[in-house]
Amino acid sequence: MAERRRFKQTLTLEERLAEDTEHLREQAKLLPPGATLDQVLKRIRQNETAAHMTEWLNSPGLRAPT
Repeated sequence: MAERRRFKQTLTLEERLAEDTEHLREQAKLLPPGATLDQVLKRIRQNETAAHMTEWLNSPGLRAPT
């Protein structure tokens, strides 16, 4: 059985999402309108949604479902 390669993340998920989003925004500024730009903008929205979800999940006011 193959052994899994593992490594520790040095940045938090929020930091990685923010970094990727910033990079994608810079890339989007250079792209002409079209399918590629749409894909980049979709990825930006996904990153922002993921960041909001992790912020919500880590909030102190979150209660377990009953």
